[in-house]
Amino acid sequence: MSRRQGQPYSQDMRERVLGALDGGMAVREVAALFGVSLSWIYKAQARRRLTGETGPRAPANRPTPKLAPYYDALRAEVAAQPDATLHRLRAWLLEVHGVSVSVAVLWTTLQRLGLPLKQSRVVRFVRPARPLPFQPNAVPPAAE
Repeated sequence: MSRRQGQPYSQDMRERVLGALDGGMAVREVAALFGVSLSWIYKAQARRRLTGETGPRAPANRPTPKLAPYYDALRAEVAAQPDATLHRLRAWLLEVHGVSVSVAVLWTTLQRLGLPLKQSRVVRFVRPARPLPFQPNAVPPAAE
C-alpha cells in the first residue's frame, strides 16, 4: 500500500490498525503488518482515548497571501490596463496601496487569479555588426 509523503492515512487504514490493536495484536506486529510507524500508532491510540477521534484532522492553516486583500483591486487594474507589465503593476501597488512585493509574488498572484501575465514590452533591438578583432598579420584593405 503506497501513500504520498505528507498525506494522512486513509480512514480505512486507521480503522484496520486500531481494530487490529483492539483485537489483541502487539503494537510492533501491527506496525510491521500495515507499514506504519510505532509513533503514529501510539499517537492514534492516545488521540482516540482523549478525544474519541479516529479520522484525520484538517490540514494546518497556511498564512494568507500578502496580496489577498488587494485581489479585487488587482482585477480592476488589470481590466483597466490589460497591457500593464508586472513591473508597472508592482509600481502601482506601491504607489496606490503602499504594498511592496516582488515580481515573483505578483506573478504567482496573477496566476492564482487567472489574470494575464505580461512581463515586459516586446522590443526588438537591432545591433550594428561588430568589427572583427584586430589581426596583426592581416593585410589591410586597399584604399580606394
